[in-house]
Amino acid sequence: MRSLERFRPPTVTPPDRELGVLSSLRAVRRNVLEILPGISFTQPIVSGRTGPARWHMVQSAEAMRHIFLDNVDNYPKSEVMIRMLRPAVGRSLFTSEGAQWRWQRRAIAPVFSRRNVHSLAPLMTGTAERAAARVGAADGPVEMVREMLSATFDVICEVALSGRDQFDAEIYGEAITRYFLTVGRASLLDFLEVPPWVPRPGHVLGMGAVRTMHRMVARAIEVRRASGPSGGEDLLDFMLRAEDPETGQRMDETDLLHNIQFFIVAGHETTALALSWALMLLAHDSQAQERAAQEARAALGARAATAADLDAMPYAEQVLQETMRLYPPVGLLARNVLAEDSIHDRPIRPKETVFLNIYALHRHRMWWEAPDLFDPGNFAPDKVAARARHLHLPFGAGPRICIGAEFAMLQARIILGTLLARYRFAPAGPLPRPVMHMTVRPEPGVTLQATPRD
Repeated sequence: MRSLERFRPPTVTPPDRELGVLSSLRAVRRNVLEILPGISFTQPIVSGRTGPARWHMVQSAEAMRHIFLDNVDNYPKSEVMIRMLRPAVGRSLFTSEGAQWRWQRRAIAPVFSRRNVHSLAPLMTGTAERAAARVGAADGPVEMVREMLSATFDVICEVALSGRDQFDAEIYGEAITRYFLTVGRASLLDFLEVPPWVPRPGHVLGMGAVRTMHRMVARAIEVRRASGPSGGEDLLDFMLRAEDPETGQRMDETDLLHNIQFFIVAGHETTALALSWALMLLAHDSQAQERAAQEARAALGARAATAADLDAMPYAEQVLQETMRLYPPVGLLARNVLAEDSIHDRPIRPKETVFLNIYALHRHRMWWEAPDLFDPGNFAPDKVAARARHLHLPFGAGPRICIGAEFAMLQARIILGTLLARYRFAPAGPLPRPVMHMTVRPEPGVTLQATPRD
């Protein structure tokens, strides 16, 4: 009976019919999640054809392990994904393949070692303090997506560049949004398999946003080159020193620009969205919110959280993991197929596309009990230990698992614990719905009332 009492968060109703090329394009441009067929929530693999393109959607631990780990070289990121991302982040760690990816991964991996990430925790604590103060100073309801984007942008600027001196957060944030709505959207030409070197209309419309972002990042790198190390140990310092331990290769100006750009965009957007969704879920589940808040109050009183406090707040981490089950940062990934293969006894042929359907994997009827309900108990230690590793993939898996996963979770836990220790959150606006272009965002936002705790 307990699961029936749980809050049922908003989701997307699957289409009631097979979508053609134009219907698929309209759905993708409106909300990528609208193309997920209902059967993908009940079967491990679904295949179909859109125009000339044959595709497969996979949503099982077995398939995810196969593609992310066992046969990873056969499934590079799709040309459509690369086409949408490369103007902003070039041949960075995220978009590169083969030897280019391997040397960057070897060079950057030490930057995100546990030791280095945790050395940045005091900056995250300072950011959590400022975010909590802004929430407390608000006159009326607070739009949490905007606040959390500001907070995580604060973190990423501090840890990447030792401050915002070269950045106007509002202008940069507007450029990111404009990019996702132009270059970062699928085109009819993609569905018709027109080669990616043929310009898409959105590319022209979005290049001003790219120039804005690149100009700010390039200026920050230029200033650091001229002034020397920051005096601290920020991400740019680490990257300026990073080298491939096998070859000694170091990043040139373009490598630095593209990788810093990627970490700024990905490092603040995805964490901010996870925090916003988590606060929305807790605002609608008073029991879960009170349990998380009691842990936070016991550990913190009313001060900001530090890394040393996190072991005393395990339920907040369960809340974040359950949040990313329901609303993964990226709900759908696409992979090209290089050589013939088989997944769930289904032939997979070269030049077909395989979609890694993370959104349906996380809400699948075969793998989860009450999959559409909010229940942080899904991530109690015994439940995690009993579950297949590849059923929960908010950060991917295998050699290309998100290199910043620990960084993201550390800042999210510090910020969430700080907020819950000080405020009680209640709904104060419309229930948002999940909309995905690049990331799964709550539309029209998350508006909550924050009341100080006694």
